[in-house]
Order: sequence, then C-alpha cells, then structure tokens
Amino acid sequence: MKTNIGRIERPIRILLGLFITSLAFWGPATPWAYVGLIFVVTGFVKYCPIWHAVGVSTVTKIETEKIK
Repeated sequence: MKTNIGRIERPIRILLGLFITSLAFWGPATPWAYVGLIFVVTGFVKYCPIWHAVGVSTVTKIETEKIK
C-alpha cells in the first residue's frame, strides 16, 4: 500500500478525527460522530482509499524519495 497522505495532512486528519469522534461523548450523541474514526485510521496508516480512487496524493516528491 503506497502512502498518499503527506506529513502536513496527517496530524490534521488525526486531530479532526479525534474531535469528531469526541462528539459522540460530549456533543450530540449520534452515530455519525464515529465517522471521525475513519479520519484517525487513515491518518495513522498514511493511506486514504478515496484519495487513491481520485488520484490525489499530498505526499511531496522529497518525502517519497526518503521512503525508498
């Protein structure tokens, strides 16, 4: 699995996902709050299947060369 989430987008995804998930506990208790878990998981795995399907990658060329 090739990474397509860059180092700037990754912490944003994780923090946003944690915030959305926390809404299930202190905000409106709807199942939609658990959608934030998708952001958390994709942030930790550094891969987003939706970005892959659309052809988007936020990984810069310099980051890609470091991984090799």
